[in-house]
Amino acid sequence: MMRWIACLVMLTGSFALAQTKTWEFAGEGLWPQIDAAKASTQPYVPVPELDRVEKLIKENKNKEAEEACVAWLVAHKSHPQRDRALYLNAQALYQYGDRIKAFYYCDELLDEFPDSGYYYAALQMQYRIADAYLNGYKRRFFKVPMFTAYDEAIEMLFRIQNRSPGSPLAERAMLRTADFYFANRDYDFAGDTYAAYVRSYPRSPEVPRCRLREAISHYAQFRGPRFDAAPLIDAREQFRSLMATDRDLAEEQNVPSLLVQINEDLARKLYLTGDFYRRTHEERGAVYSFKYLLKAFPDSAVAPKAAEALRKMPQWAIDQTPEPAVMPEFAPGTRGGPEAPMGHGERGMVR
Repeated sequence: MMRWIACLVMLTGSFALAQTKTWEFAGEGLWPQIDAAKASTQPYVPVPELDRVEKLIKENKNKEAEEACVAWLVAHKSHPQRDRALYLNAQALYQYGDRIKAFYYCDELLDEFPDSGYYYAALQMQYRIADAYLNGYKRRFFKVPMFTAYDEAIEMLFRIQNRSPGSPLAERAMLRTADFYFANRDYDFAGDTYAAYVRSYPRSPEVPRCRLREAISHYAQFRGPRFDAAPLIDAREQFRSLMATDRDLAEEQNVPSLLVQINEDLARKLYLTGDFYRRTHEERGAVYSFKYLLKAFPDSAVAPKAAEALRKMPQWAIDQTPEPAVMPEFAPGTRGGPEAPMGHGERGMVR
């Protein structure tokens, strides 16, 4: 009889361990799943107090569970199951709604018990906390949800990436950060984060979407033809690359029309640059800009205006200005084409 009871206990323990999924960092961005029984060096010790806390959490008596767990943690500074207690306390706080505090209890577990079987579960809870705050979950003030915590959530996602570099959760954290910046119209941060994601996870199926959003982020930073054209030039290069590698996605997102609009914006900027040179009596700079526009963007809406302005320029300026060496398929400053004329207003507003 005792033998059968022993077998039943062993089978029950094995089944419980089998339910816990655990990953271990193996270097070079690899996180193989391992047996939970091997994930922790801490021996199993029955703890009725923690069993009671777990029962309270399941019954949604979170405040009572948190108070019992804190009392146990204070009384047991070096108990083999302290990591379990920290995780249970984080769970109680998470369900109660004090998720910032829950995050820091998970942090304590991650700092003090890197070999714990609860390590990855704590990271997952931290991700859920950060994601909820980015979705508008409020911080508590005098037990009342009142304040957003977007900055804290971004910091949480960054810490998750640092704790588990190369893991699936770190990948999700970086992508979630980029998507938040994009949705919040922080296009400078969004573009940088999408670029970092593409570099870090080049084989991810999300890469085409990230490259598209990176290009859109650069385009959105262009303030108009009287301002710096660098974001516009970067966006056009990225849209062109997307057309070459993911044409179906590019056409679905109307990228060809965006490229046409970008060319018009670049042509308009060249015309304004040439007009500025004309008004400040820099005739050769004006001639070069107008000629450059007519060669690079002959079909643009401002090409006729540039041609008319060029005809009105002094003949000596036309004769002394070298012919721009630019092909129609190249825009000013892009790869494969020569640099556009740099002058007043190219890096700032044209007066």
